[in-house]
Amino acid sequence: MAEPGGARPVTVSDVQQLVRRKDEIEAQIKACYELLEGQKGVGMHEPLVDAEGFPRADIDVYQVRTARHNIICLQNDHKALMKQVEEALHKLHAREKEKHAKDEAEALAEAMRQNQSLPQAFAKVNAVTPGSPASVSVLDDEIVEFGSVNANNFQNLQNIATVVQHSEGRPLSVTVIRGGRRVHVGLTPKRWAGKGLLGCNIIPLQR
Repeated sequence: MAEPGGARPVTVSDVQQLVRRKDEIEAQIKACYELLEGQKGVGMHEPLVDAEGFPRADIDVYQVRTARHNIICLQNDHKALMKQVEEALHKLHAREKEKHAKDEAEALAEAMRQNQSLPQAFAKVNAVTPGSPASVSVLDDEIVEFGSVNANNFQNLQNIATVVQHSEGRPLSVTVIRGGRRVHVGLTPKRWAGKGLLGCNIIPLQR
């Protein structure tokens, strides 16, 4: 497992390995306590000498001392290992949180790039009369370019009206934003049964 500043990040496998080691130590501690229990239940603190100060004859003093020493060492190892497990889990969770935040930031950046790649619209078609010249070309679209008119030189709807009048009977290049995409449509202003040369209603966009 990588230390702070190491090259390899902590993995789930590292944590599982630490947990297995923890289980092994706990099993060893249990075995040592069982050994003490088998020695007249002396435990960790009962005296190993008799009333006269001699080593007790009813137990294996060496075994008891060894077991007690091992328990102390194993408990210290267990404590250190639990700290390692805690730190490893913290690093794993932190990395998952960081990855989630990075994914969200990348998705947001991508959305912003897509928005920035679209040219700025200055007007919108909010109504189209069926059977009109506009009905075959535009829908509920935002207008990016209308002939020579764009977001940079658009002042009011009269700009569009002038282009329409000057283009009567001739194809007019119109660029719209439709479904989040830039679309070029052909539109020919001409006389028809209804009012005007287009048959659609255009409103300016408030930016």
